[in-house]
Amino acid sequence: MDRNVVYFQELLDQLRLSQDDFIRTSVDQRHIDGAARIWELIAARGDIYKKSYEGLYCIGCEQFYSPSELIDGKCPEHLTVPELVSEENYFFRLSRYQDRLLDAFKSGALRIVPASRYNEVVSFVEAGLEDISISRSTDRARGWGIPVPGDPSQVIYVWIDALTNYITALGWAEGDDLYKRYWEDAEARTHVLGKGVSRFHAVYWPAMLMSAGLPLPTETVVHGYITANGQKLSKSLGNVVDPVEVVGKYGIDAVRYALLADLSPFADGDFNEERLVMRYTSDLANGLGNLVSRVASMIGRYRDGTVPDSDERQEQDEQLARKVADASAGMVAAMERYDHREALGHVGDLIRASNSYVDDNAPWHLAKAAAGGDETAAARMDTVFLHLAGAVRRLGLLLMPFLPEAAEKILATLGEEGRHLGDAADWLDGLAGRTMVKPEPIFPRLDVVA
Repeated sequence: MDRNVVYFQELLDQLRLSQDDFIRTSVDQRHIDGAARIWELIAARGDIYKKSYEGLYCIGCEQFYSPSELIDGKCPEHLTVPELVSEENYFFRLSRYQDRLLDAFKSGALRIVPASRYNEVVSFVEAGLEDISISRSTDRARGWGIPVPGDPSQVIYVWIDALTNYITALGWAEGDDLYKRYWEDAEARTHVLGKGVSRFHAVYWPAMLMSAGLPLPTETVVHGYITANGQKLSKSLGNVVDPVEVVGKYGIDAVRYALLADLSPFADGDFNEERLVMRYTSDLANGLGNLVSRVASMIGRYRDGTVPDSDERQEQDEQLARKVADASAGMVAAMERYDHREALGHVGDLIRASNSYVDDNAPWHLAKAAAGGDETAAARMDTVFLHLAGAVRRLGLLLMPFLPEAAEKILATLGEEGRHLGDAADWLDGLAGRTMVKPEPIFPRLDVVA
Protein backbone atom coordinates (compact mmCIF):
# COMPACT_ATOMS: atom_id res chain seq x y z
CA MET A 1 0.00 0.00 0.00
CA ASP A 2 2.76 2.48 0.96
CA ARG A 3 4.60 1.65 -2.26
CA ASN A 4 1.49 2.42 -4.33
CA VAL A 5 1.05 5.76 -2.57
CA VAL A 6 4.55 6.83 -3.60
CA TYR A 7 3.87 5.67 -7.16
CA PHE A 8 0.74 7.80 -7.49
CA GLN A 9 2.38 10.83 -5.90
CA GLU A 10 5.25 10.60 -8.37
CA LEU A 11 2.79 10.08 -11.23
CA LEU A 12 1.20 13.46 -10.50
CA ASP A 13 4.52 15.18 -11.24
CA GLN A 14 5.34 13.00 -14.23
CA LEU A 15 1.99 13.79 -15.88
CA ARG A 16 2.10 17.47 -14.86
CA LEU A 17 -1.14 17.13 -12.88
CA SER A 18 -1.82 19.85 -10.33
CA GLN A 19 -3.32 19.08 -6.94
CA ASP A 20 -4.53 20.96 -3.90
CA ASP A 21 -4.38 18.03 -1.52
CA PHE A 22 -3.44 14.36 -1.32
CA ILE A 23 -5.50 12.30 1.11
CA ARG A 24 -5.11 8.69 2.23
CA THR A 25 -8.49 7.64 3.49
CA SER A 26 -7.08 4.60 5.28
CA VAL A 27 -4.92 6.64 7.66
CA ASP A 28 -6.00 10.29 7.46
CA GLN A 29 -7.79 11.12 10.71
CA ARG A 30 -9.99 13.83 9.19
CA HIS A 31 -11.47 11.17 6.91
CA ILE A 32 -11.79 8.49 9.57
CA ASP A 33 -13.63 10.93 11.83
CA GLY A 34 -15.80 12.18 8.96
CA ALA A 35 -16.84 8.72 7.75
CA ALA A 36 -17.87 7.75 11.28
CA ARG A 37 -19.76 11.04 11.66
CA ILE A 38 -21.79 10.62 8.47
CA TRP A 39 -22.64 7.06 9.55
CA GLU A 40 -24.00 8.46 12.81
CA LEU A 41 -26.10 11.08 11.01
CA ILE A 42 -27.60 8.48 8.68
CA ALA A 43 -28.28 6.15 11.61
CA ALA A 44 -29.96 8.98 13.55
CA ARG A 45 -32.34 9.39 10.61
CA GLY A 46 -33.37 5.75 11.02
CA ASP A 47 -31.83 4.76 7.67
CA ILE A 48 -29.46 2.03 8.89
CA TYR A 49 -30.50 -1.45 10.01
CA LYS A 50 -28.86 -4.87 10.31
CA LYS A 51 -29.85 -8.07 8.51
CA SER A 52 -28.50 -11.28 7.02
CA TYR A 53 -28.16 -11.57 3.25
CA GLU A 54 -26.60 -13.54 0.44
CA GLY A 55 -25.33 -12.16 -2.84
CA LEU A 56 -22.94 -12.42 -5.80
CA TYR A 57 -19.98 -10.19 -5.06
CA CYS A 58 -17.23 -8.97 -7.42
CA ILE A 59 -14.09 -8.07 -5.50
CA GLY A 60 -12.75 -5.92 -8.35
CA CYS A 61 -15.90 -3.77 -8.49
CA GLU A 62 -16.56 -3.86 -4.75
CA GLN A 63 -20.14 -4.49 -5.81
CA PHE A 64 -22.93 -7.05 -5.59
CA TYR A 65 -24.57 -8.14 -8.84
CA SER A 66 -27.90 -9.76 -9.54
CA PRO A 67 -27.75 -12.77 -11.87
CA SER A 68 -29.43 -10.71 -14.62
CA GLU A 69 -26.59 -8.17 -14.56
CA LEU A 70 -23.90 -10.78 -15.26
CA ILE A 71 -22.65 -11.68 -18.72
CA ASP A 72 -22.35 -15.44 -19.12
CA GLY A 73 -22.22 -15.63 -15.34
CA LYS A 74 -19.33 -13.15 -15.13
CA CYS A 75 -18.89 -9.58 -13.94
CA PRO A 76 -19.46 -7.26 -16.94
CA GLU A 77 -16.49 -5.08 -15.90
CA HIS A 78 -13.82 -7.63 -14.99
CA LEU A 79 -15.11 -10.76 -16.75
CA THR A 80 -14.58 -12.76 -13.57
CA VAL A 81 -17.05 -15.02 -11.78
CA PRO A 82 -18.41 -13.30 -8.64
CA GLU A 83 -18.20 -15.14 -5.36
CA LEU A 84 -21.30 -16.08 -3.38
CA VAL A 85 -21.19 -14.26 -0.04
CA SER A 86 -23.45 -14.86 2.95
CA GLU A 87 -23.24 -12.82 6.15
CA GLU A 88 -24.95 -10.34 8.45
CA ASN A 89 -24.27 -6.66 7.71
CA TYR A 90 -25.72 -3.22 8.12
CA PHE A 91 -27.94 -1.86 5.34
CA PHE A 92 -28.82 1.65 4.17
CA ARG A 93 -32.47 2.37 3.33
CA LEU A 94 -31.75 3.47 -0.24
CA SER A 95 -35.30 2.58 -1.26
CA ARG A 96 -36.60 5.42 0.91
CA TYR A 97 -34.97 8.00 -1.40
CA GLN A 98 -36.19 6.87 -4.81
CA ASP A 99 -38.71 9.68 -5.31
CA ARG A 100 -36.43 12.39 -3.94
CA LEU A 101 -33.62 11.28 -6.24
CA LEU A 102 -35.89 11.37 -9.29
CA ASP A 103 -37.07 14.85 -8.31
CA ALA A 104 -33.44 16.01 -8.08
CA PHE A 105 -32.59 14.55 -11.49
CA LYS A 106 -35.66 15.77 -13.35
CA SER A 107 -35.66 19.25 -11.81
CA GLY A 108 -32.02 19.77 -12.76
CA ALA A 109 -30.95 20.21 -9.13
CA LEU A 110 -28.53 17.33 -9.79
CA ARG A 111 -27.43 17.28 -13.42
CA ILE A 112 -25.89 14.19 -14.98
CA VAL A 113 -23.68 14.69 -18.03
CA PRO A 114 -23.88 13.44 -20.77
CA ALA A 115 -27.55 12.85 -21.54
CA SER A 116 -26.97 9.14 -22.18
CA ARG A 117 -25.72 8.67 -18.61
CA TYR A 118 -28.62 10.71 -17.27
CA ASN A 119 -31.04 8.36 -19.04
CA GLU A 120 -29.23 5.31 -17.62
CA VAL A 121 -29.34 6.61 -14.06
CA VAL A 122 -32.95 7.70 -14.23
CA SER A 123 -33.99 4.35 -15.70
CA PHE A 124 -32.12 2.52 -12.95
CA VAL A 125 -33.86 4.52 -10.22
CA GLU A 126 -37.29 4.29 -11.86
CA ALA A 127 -36.95 0.50 -12.01
CA GLY A 128 -36.99 0.49 -8.20
CA LEU A 129 -34.25 0.84 -5.61
CA GLU A 130 -33.32 -1.82 -3.11
CA ASP A 131 -31.56 -1.18 0.19
CA ILE A 132 -27.78 -1.68 0.02
CA SER A 133 -25.21 -3.26 2.31
CA ILE A 134 -22.91 -0.65 3.87
CA SER A 135 -20.68 -2.73 6.17
CA ARG A 136 -18.53 -5.84 6.17
CA SER A 137 -17.52 -8.13 8.97
CA THR A 138 -14.12 -7.37 10.43
CA ASP A 139 -13.10 -10.95 9.70
CA ARG A 140 -13.93 -10.76 5.97
CA ALA A 141 -12.33 -7.32 5.73
CA ARG A 142 -9.24 -8.80 7.43
CA GLY A 143 -9.20 -5.94 9.89
CA TRP A 144 -8.95 -3.27 7.20
CA GLY A 145 -11.43 -0.41 7.32
CA ILE A 146 -13.05 2.16 9.60
CA PRO A 147 -14.95 0.53 12.49
CA VAL A 148 -18.72 0.95 12.50
CA PRO A 149 -19.61 3.30 15.37
CA GLY A 150 -20.72 1.17 18.30
CA ASP A 151 -19.97 -2.16 16.62
CA PRO A 152 -16.27 -3.07 16.28
CA SER A 153 -17.23 -6.43 14.72
CA GLN A 154 -18.06 -4.54 11.49
CA VAL A 155 -16.22 -2.01 9.32
CA ILE A 156 -17.76 0.68 7.14
CA TYR A 157 -18.00 -0.66 3.59
CA VAL A 158 -16.05 0.96 0.79
CA TRP A 159 -18.80 3.08 -0.75
CA ILE A 160 -19.98 5.00 2.29
CA ASP A 161 -16.31 5.25 3.26
CA ALA A 162 -14.85 6.25 -0.12
CA LEU A 163 -17.65 8.57 -1.22
CA THR A 164 -17.50 10.53 2.03
CA ASN A 165 -13.99 11.52 0.97
CA TYR A 166 -15.53 14.28 -1.15
CA ILE A 167 -16.38 16.22 1.99
CA THR A 168 -13.91 14.85 4.53
CA ALA A 169 -11.03 16.05 2.32
CA LEU A 170 -12.48 19.55 2.78
CA GLY A 171 -12.49 19.20 6.56
CA TRP A 172 -16.26 18.73 6.89
CA ALA A 173 -16.15 16.95 10.26
CA GLU A 174 -14.00 19.74 11.71
CA GLY A 175 -16.12 22.57 10.28
CA ASP A 176 -13.25 23.74 8.10
CA ASP A 177 -13.64 26.87 5.97
CA LEU A 178 -12.72 24.82 2.89
CA TYR A 179 -15.89 22.79 3.31
CA LYS A 180 -18.01 25.91 3.67
CA ARG A 181 -16.40 27.53 0.63
CA TYR A 182 -16.24 24.61 -1.78
CA TRP A 183 -19.27 22.59 -0.69
CA GLU A 184 -21.77 24.19 1.64
CA ASP A 185 -21.76 27.68 0.07
CA ALA A 186 -20.54 26.76 -3.43
CA GLU A 187 -22.74 27.50 -6.44
CA ALA A 188 -21.42 24.38 -8.19
CA ARG A 189 -20.30 21.05 -6.76
CA THR A 190 -19.09 18.90 -9.64
CA HIS A 191 -18.04 15.25 -9.53
CA VAL A 192 -16.04 13.82 -12.46
CA LEU A 193 -15.96 10.02 -12.62
CA GLY A 194 -15.78 6.93 -14.79
CA LYS A 195 -18.90 5.26 -16.07
CA GLY A 196 -18.25 2.09 -14.06
CA VAL A 197 -18.99 3.87 -10.77
CA SER A 198 -21.78 6.18 -11.95
CA ARG A 199 -24.41 4.28 -9.95
CA PHE A 200 -22.55 4.85 -6.70
CA HIS A 201 -21.86 8.52 -7.31
CA ALA A 202 -25.16 9.49 -8.93
CA VAL A 203 -27.53 7.36 -6.82
CA TYR A 204 -26.01 6.02 -3.59
CA TRP A 205 -24.00 9.12 -2.65
CA PRO A 206 -26.78 11.71 -3.15
CA ALA A 207 -29.17 9.48 -1.18
CA MET A 208 -26.65 9.26 1.67
CA LEU A 209 -26.29 13.05 1.65
CA MET A 210 -30.07 13.45 1.71
CA SER A 211 -30.22 11.15 4.71
CA ALA A 212 -27.42 13.04 6.48
CA GLY A 213 -29.04 16.40 5.70
CA LEU A 214 -26.08 17.66 3.66
CA PRO A 215 -26.00 19.52 0.31
CA LEU A 216 -25.97 17.40 -2.85
CA PRO A 217 -23.57 17.69 -5.77
CA THR A 218 -24.95 19.97 -8.45
CA GLU A 219 -23.68 17.86 -11.34
CA THR A 220 -22.06 14.54 -12.05
CA VAL A 221 -19.92 14.30 -15.18
CA VAL A 222 -19.40 10.72 -16.38
CA HIS A 223 -16.58 9.84 -18.75
CA GLY A 224 -15.94 6.66 -20.69
CA TYR A 225 -12.99 4.30 -20.55
CA ILE A 226 -9.62 4.38 -22.25
CA THR A 227 -9.66 1.05 -24.02
CA ALA A 228 -7.31 -1.29 -25.83
CA ASN A 229 -8.88 -3.13 -28.75
CA GLY A 230 -12.27 -2.18 -27.39
CA GLN A 231 -11.63 -3.56 -23.89
CA LYS A 232 -11.34 -1.56 -20.69
CA LEU A 233 -7.76 -1.27 -19.45
CA SER A 234 -7.58 -3.62 -16.49
CA LYS A 235 -4.90 -5.43 -14.51
CA SER A 236 -7.14 -8.46 -14.32
CA LEU A 237 -7.44 -8.54 -18.11
CA GLY A 238 -3.69 -8.06 -18.57
CA ASN A 239 -3.97 -5.16 -21.05
CA VAL A 240 -2.77 -2.31 -18.88
CA VAL A 241 -0.78 0.51 -20.51
CA ASP A 242 1.80 1.98 -18.12
CA PRO A 243 1.50 5.80 -18.34
CA VAL A 244 5.04 6.32 -17.05
CA GLU A 245 6.42 4.03 -19.74
CA VAL A 246 4.46 5.80 -22.49
CA VAL A 247 5.53 9.24 -21.24
CA GLY A 248 9.11 8.00 -21.21
CA LYS A 249 8.80 6.99 -24.87
CA TYR A 250 7.01 10.00 -26.29
CA GLY A 251 7.05 12.82 -23.74
CA ILE A 252 4.30 14.35 -21.65
CA ASP A 253 2.93 16.69 -24.33
CA ALA A 254 2.40 13.89 -26.84
CA VAL A 255 0.59 11.72 -24.29
CA ARG A 256 -1.60 14.50 -22.92
CA TYR A 257 -2.50 15.63 -26.44
CA ALA A 258 -3.37 12.11 -27.55
CA LEU A 259 -5.69 11.63 -24.60
CA LEU A 260 -7.32 15.06 -24.72
CA ALA A 261 -7.53 15.82 -28.44
CA ASP A 262 -8.18 12.34 -29.77
CA LEU A 263 -10.48 10.66 -27.25
CA SER A 264 -14.09 11.55 -26.48
CA PRO A 265 -14.73 12.89 -22.97
CA PHE A 266 -17.86 10.76 -22.67
CA ALA A 267 -17.52 7.63 -24.83
CA ASP A 268 -14.93 4.86 -24.71
CA GLY A 269 -11.87 5.42 -26.86
CA ASP A 270 -8.96 3.23 -27.89
CA PHE A 271 -5.42 4.35 -27.02
CA ASN A 272 -3.05 3.69 -29.90
CA GLU A 273 0.63 4.62 -30.02
CA GLU A 274 0.80 4.94 -33.79
CA ARG A 275 -2.13 7.35 -33.75
CA LEU A 276 -0.49 9.27 -30.90
CA VAL A 277 2.58 9.87 -33.06
CA MET A 278 0.47 10.75 -36.11
CA ARG A 279 -1.66 13.36 -34.29
CA TYR A 280 1.34 14.79 -32.47
CA THR A 281 3.29 15.15 -35.71
CA SER A 282 0.51 16.67 -37.80
CA ASP A 283 -1.07 18.96 -35.20
CA LEU A 284 1.80 19.90 -32.92
CA ALA A 285 5.17 19.39 -34.64
CA ASN A 286 4.11 20.36 -38.18
CA GLY A 287 1.29 22.67 -37.14
CA LEU A 288 1.90 24.64 -33.96
CA GLY A 289 5.62 24.07 -33.50
CA ASN A 290 6.33 25.04 -37.08
CA LEU A 291 4.19 28.18 -36.72
CA VAL A 292 6.02 29.41 -33.60
CA SER A 293 9.40 28.69 -35.17
CA ARG A 294 8.52 30.48 -38.43
CA VAL A 295 7.16 33.57 -36.70
CA ALA A 296 10.10 33.87 -34.31
CA SER A 297 12.62 33.29 -37.14
CA MET A 298 11.08 35.92 -39.42
CA ILE A 299 10.75 38.55 -36.70
CA GLY A 300 14.35 37.80 -35.73
CA ARG A 301 15.61 38.06 -39.32
CA TYR A 302 13.57 41.00 -40.59
CA ARG A 303 12.91 43.04 -37.44
CA ASP A 304 15.93 42.18 -35.28
CA GLY A 305 13.74 40.11 -32.94
CA THR A 306 11.44 42.99 -31.96
CA VAL A 307 7.68 42.74 -32.47
CA PRO A 308 6.76 45.83 -34.54
CA ASP A 309 3.81 48.15 -34.01
CA SER A 310 1.12 48.85 -36.59
CA ASP A 311 -2.26 50.55 -36.83
CA GLU A 312 -3.02 49.17 -40.28
CA ARG A 313 -5.85 46.66 -40.64
CA GLN A 314 -6.83 44.82 -43.81
CA GLU A 315 -9.53 42.24 -44.31
CA GLN A 316 -7.01 39.42 -43.87
CA ASP A 317 -6.09 40.84 -40.46
CA GLU A 318 -9.73 41.14 -39.44
CA GLN A 319 -10.31 37.54 -40.51
CA LEU A 320 -7.47 36.37 -38.27
CA ALA A 321 -8.85 38.49 -35.43
CA ARG A 322 -12.22 36.76 -35.83
CA LYS A 323 -10.49 33.37 -35.80
CA VAL A 324 -8.75 34.32 -32.53
CA ALA A 325 -12.06 35.41 -30.99
CA ASP A 326 -13.88 32.32 -32.25
CA ALA A 327 -11.21 29.96 -30.94
CA SER A 328 -11.19 31.62 -27.53
CA ALA A 329 -14.97 31.67 -27.14
CA GLY A 330 -15.33 28.19 -28.61
CA MET A 331 -12.78 26.70 -26.25
CA VAL A 332 -14.41 28.26 -23.19
CA ALA A 333 -17.87 27.11 -24.28
CA ALA A 334 -16.63 23.58 -24.95
CA MET A 335 -14.97 23.32 -21.56
CA GLU A 336 -18.17 24.51 -19.90
CA ARG A 337 -19.69 21.37 -21.46
CA TYR A 338 -16.65 19.36 -20.28
CA ASP A 339 -15.69 18.59 -23.88
CA HIS A 340 -11.89 18.79 -24.00
CA ARG A 341 -11.76 17.26 -27.48
CA GLU A 342 -13.97 19.98 -28.95
CA ALA A 343 -11.99 22.63 -27.06
CA LEU A 344 -8.73 21.49 -28.62
CA GLY A 345 -10.49 21.36 -31.99
CA HIS A 346 -10.96 25.14 -31.72
CA VAL A 347 -7.26 25.52 -30.90
CA GLY A 348 -6.45 23.47 -33.99
CA ASP A 349 -8.63 25.77 -36.10
CA LEU A 350 -6.60 28.76 -34.95
CA ILE A 351 -3.30 26.99 -35.66
CA ARG A 352 -4.41 26.28 -39.23
CA ALA A 353 -5.76 29.80 -39.71
CA SER A 354 -2.48 31.29 -38.47
CA ASN A 355 -0.37 29.14 -40.75
CA SER A 356 -2.62 30.09 -43.67
CA TYR A 357 -2.21 33.76 -42.72
CA VAL A 358 1.57 33.33 -42.99
CA ASP A 359 1.31 31.72 -46.42
CA ASP A 360 -1.25 34.21 -47.74
CA ASN A 361 0.80 37.24 -46.69
CA ALA A 362 4.25 35.78 -47.53
CA PRO A 363 6.33 38.04 -45.24
CA TRP A 364 9.51 36.97 -47.04
CA HIS A 365 8.24 38.63 -50.22
CA LEU A 366 7.24 41.72 -48.26
CA ALA A 367 10.72 41.82 -46.73
CA LYS A 368 12.35 41.68 -50.14
CA ALA A 369 10.18 44.53 -51.40
CA ALA A 370 10.83 46.53 -48.22
CA ALA A 371 14.57 46.07 -48.67
CA GLY A 372 14.16 47.65 -52.12
CA GLY A 373 12.61 50.75 -50.58
CA ASP A 374 8.88 49.87 -50.77
CA GLU A 375 7.46 51.57 -47.68
CA THR A 376 4.00 50.10 -48.22
CA ALA A 377 5.48 46.60 -48.12
CA ALA A 378 7.46 47.47 -44.97
CA ALA A 379 4.32 48.71 -43.22
CA ARG A 380 2.40 45.66 -44.31
CA MET A 381 5.15 43.38 -43.00
CA ASP A 382 4.95 45.09 -39.61
CA THR A 383 1.20 44.49 -39.50
CA VAL A 384 1.62 40.83 -40.37
CA PHE A 385 4.31 40.26 -37.73
CA LEU A 386 2.27 41.99 -35.03
CA HIS A 387 -0.76 39.82 -35.79
CA LEU A 388 1.28 36.64 -35.92
CA ALA A 389 2.88 37.42 -32.56
CA GLY A 390 -0.61 37.95 -31.17
CA ALA A 391 -1.79 34.62 -32.57
CA VAL A 392 1.20 32.82 -31.05
CA ARG A 393 0.53 34.39 -27.67
CA ARG A 394 -3.16 33.49 -27.77
CA LEU A 395 -2.33 29.91 -28.75
CA GLY A 396 -0.02 29.66 -25.76
CA LEU A 397 -2.78 30.88 -23.45
CA LEU A 398 -5.37 28.53 -24.95
CA LEU A 399 -3.06 25.53 -24.57
CA MET A 400 -2.13 26.23 -20.94
CA PRO A 401 -4.79 23.93 -19.39
CA PHE A 402 -3.96 21.10 -21.78
CA LEU A 403 -0.21 21.19 -22.50
CA PRO A 404 1.28 23.35 -19.74
CA GLU A 405 4.94 22.66 -20.54
CA ALA A 406 4.54 23.50 -24.22
CA ALA A 407 2.35 26.52 -23.45
CA GLU A 408 4.97 27.91 -21.10
CA LYS A 409 7.63 27.55 -23.81
CA ILE A 410 5.42 29.28 -26.36
CA LEU A 411 4.66 32.21 -24.05
CA ALA A 412 8.32 32.43 -23.08
CA THR A 413 9.21 33.27 -26.70
CA LEU A 414 7.43 36.58 -26.05
CA GLY A 415 8.71 37.01 -22.50
CA GLU A 416 5.42 36.08 -20.85
CA GLU A 417 4.64 33.75 -17.98
CA GLY A 418 1.91 33.19 -15.43
CA ARG A 419 -0.89 34.52 -17.60
CA HIS A 420 -4.33 33.11 -18.27
CA LEU A 421 -6.87 33.64 -21.00
CA GLY A 422 -8.83 36.33 -19.18
CA ASP A 423 -5.73 38.55 -19.00
CA ALA A 424 -5.74 39.25 -22.72
CA ALA A 425 -9.07 40.67 -23.85
CA ASP A 426 -7.17 42.52 -26.60
CA TRP A 427 -5.04 39.84 -28.17
CA LEU A 428 -2.54 42.38 -29.54
CA ASP A 429 -2.29 44.49 -26.39
CA GLY A 430 1.25 45.24 -25.23
CA LEU A 431 3.03 43.19 -27.87
CA ALA A 432 4.71 45.96 -29.82
CA GLY A 433 8.29 46.39 -28.71
CA ARG A 434 8.52 42.91 -27.20
CA THR A 435 11.52 40.75 -28.00
CA MET A 436 10.58 37.44 -29.59
CA VAL A 437 13.15 34.68 -29.18
CA LYS A 438 13.24 31.59 -31.36
CA PRO A 439 12.93 28.54 -29.10
CA GLU A 440 14.49 25.14 -29.30
CA PRO A 441 12.01 22.78 -31.01
CA ILE A 442 8.93 22.80 -28.79
CA PHE A 443 7.62 19.59 -30.31
CA PRO A 444 10.57 17.38 -31.38
CA ARG A 445 9.90 14.77 -34.01
CA LEU A 446 8.74 11.35 -32.81
CA ASP A 447 8.77 7.83 -34.16
CA VAL A 448 6.72 4.88 -32.98
CA VAL A 449 8.83 3.05 -30.42
CA ALA A 450 8.58 -0.73 -30.51
